[in-house]
Amino acid sequence: MPRARINGVGLYYEVNGQGPPLLLGHGFAGTARMWDTQVRPLSQRHEFITYDLRGHGQTETPPSLSQYSVDIVVEDMSQLLRLLGIKRGVIGGLSLGGYLALHFYFQHKEMVTALLLIDTGPGYRSEKGKQQWNARRIACAELLEKKGIVAFADSEYAINDYYTPRELMLTLNPIGLANVSRGVMLNPALADRLSEIDVPTLIVVGERDTGFLEATDYMHKYIRNSKKVVIANAGHGVNVDQPEVFNSTVLNFLKAIGI
Repeated sequence: MPRARINGVGLYYEVNGQGPPLLLGHGFAGTARMWDTQVRPLSQRHEFITYDLRGHGQTETPPSLSQYSVDIVVEDMSQLLRLLGIKRGVIGGLSLGGYLALHFYFQHKEMVTALLLIDTGPGYRSEKGKQQWNARRIACAELLEKKGIVAFADSEYAINDYYTPRELMLTLNPIGLANVSRGVMLNPALADRLSEIDVPTLIVVGERDTGFLEATDYMHKYIRNSKKVVIANAGHGVNVDQPEVFNSTVLNFLKAIGI
């Protein structure tokens, strides 16, 4: 699969199928591999695009923290779509990927036909919540910087073991992950802007993903044209835990809104 020079990095991406474009972003410390069980069913009806976020997987890892921010990674997404000749599409992602999809919407609304928000949230509204979140992201970055990827994989921060097998996780660059944790994941929340969203939005969460049940309730409440689906017997990686149910949920939603 190809790699393109996009926004200053060699960005790895995959394109499968034909039809209305659908881009999904992976979670923190994940890769495009987390969508493997989605490729065949989703690409039968869609041009299905996945990629490795900068600092992850087969995409390059810039060494400087200044090369990581929400704006920078959203620009990576928009440049990838333009490279592929895509003017509008369904944008979504899981966890960090879903958070970035929200940011993409607010920066490039004209390019979004619908949103898929999976095991994710809009960030904290309260200052206490923001401070606690930021402290965890900094602690995670420091662990990666000081002790490396093995220590991270064995730590409480590696909730991504739902969607990244250990052998793959251990190949990831700890400096890239640390820079993403500090540079991309400490940005302002979007909780107060959800009522501005006016495209059809599917919100999916695993019933065991207790850290995001409240966040998905909140998004469903304030995104007017949204549908929320809780998938049984699934955790933070709902698409990995229950791929068949997840795939049919996404395809039925997109079919119902004419995409």
